[in-house]
Amino acid sequence: MKVTPTEIPDILLLEPRLFYDERGYFMEFFSQRKLEALLPNIHFVQENQSLSGYGVLRGLHYQLPPFAQSKLVRVVLGSALDVAVDIREGSPTFGKYVATLLSKENHLMMYIPRGFAHGFLALEPNTIFQYKCDNYYSPDHEASIAWDDPTIGVEWGMARSKLIVSDKDKNLPSLMEAPHFLKDQKLY
Repeated sequence: MKVTPTEIPDILLLEPRLFYDERGYFMEFFSQRKLEALLPNIHFVQENQSLSGYGVLRGLHYQLPPFAQSKLVRVVLGSALDVAVDIREGSPTFGKYVATLLSKENHLMMYIPRGFAHGFLALEPNTIFQYKCDNYYSPDHEASIAWDDPTIGVEWGMARSKLIVSDKDKNLPSLMEAPHFLKDQKLY
């Protein structure tokens, strides 16, 4: 598996090795042993999947301690612009984001550590998005930031009029109003 750090070095892009033959291909997209060698503090406990139509924007979501989550995300069908925003106070990249195209064709996965908000925009109909989490979901610890916060300035690449955003995600606080992860907070 090829591992590439992004502009925010804590966020990693993982590219599995594909083995092709006349039948198609085979790939190993997850191995706990290989993951432990790369990220020794991570043990995934939950896997989620969503189906989204073209233009569906989900995010920017995260969970607060003690239910903060690292995620390993990928697209199984279709394509999505995947976004992670650093919300760790005191981090040199606080408020900055990484955006990556994940698709059925490129097989890329993005590792997002605790301390980041996450969201994605489906770029094709019937986009299936999967993500592994290293902590369980807790509705009492969920938090979100406005996907269109001008302080962050995510370039989603689609006209606002074409976006499909849930009512819940339409009225989220700004980066500065939302709860953050504290500078010296132990996240693992």
